[in-house]
Amino acid sequence: MSTRRVAGPEIEKLIQLLSKLPGLGPRSARRAALHLIQKKDQLLRPLAEAMGIAVEHVGICSTCGTVDTCDPCSICADSRRDPATLIVVEDVSDLWALERAGTMNCHYHVLGGRLSPLDGIGPDDLNIKKLVERVDQGQIKEVVLAVNATVEGQTTAHYITDMLVDCKNVHVSRLAHGVPVGGELDYLDEGTLAQALRARTKF
Repeated sequence: MSTRRVAGPEIEKLIQLLSKLPGLGPRSARRAALHLIQKKDQLLRPLAEAMGIAVEHVGICSTCGTVDTCDPCSICADSRRDPATLIVVEDVSDLWALERAGTMNCHYHVLGGRLSPLDGIGPDDLNIKKLVERVDQGQIKEVVLAVNATVEGQTTAHYITDMLVDCKNVHVSRLAHGVPVGGELDYLDEGTLAQALRARTKF
């Protein structure tokens, strides 16, 4: 039995694209699409305009790998930040979570994921080579491995530690165990993140 089309192709396309977003399945995407359409002038039109601007102006920072409208990004270009401390995260969402905690005023490096041989993700698929290059420049004194407390995250941390072993006068640390095993940074509250950063330990 074929499924009947309940809306025009334009609406079906909107639903299909929304369903690809994290946390949105087909049912949630249909509800979101309907809400946007019903609030066309208040939501749909401004959203379309904002997305158009983002397509034109948002890019990847060539230094740290975060997203911004300038390159280098506003964080890398901020001279008030401590250049001796570098926090390594898996994704941009983790960087944003740590910035919300507001505990450390330093620089970041976004890996773009984590090592996962089962998924075919190896070192060359991550932003690790650029990380080593940044540390080799000699200005960085501490590398904080703020990766998720998962098997893949810890595997990534061990690999990075091995890659930095020859970098002189560089202290490698990791988040304290305030971050629960299996937890992801983007879902933690600011207090937990702040405590984890303050109690970081040598890796």
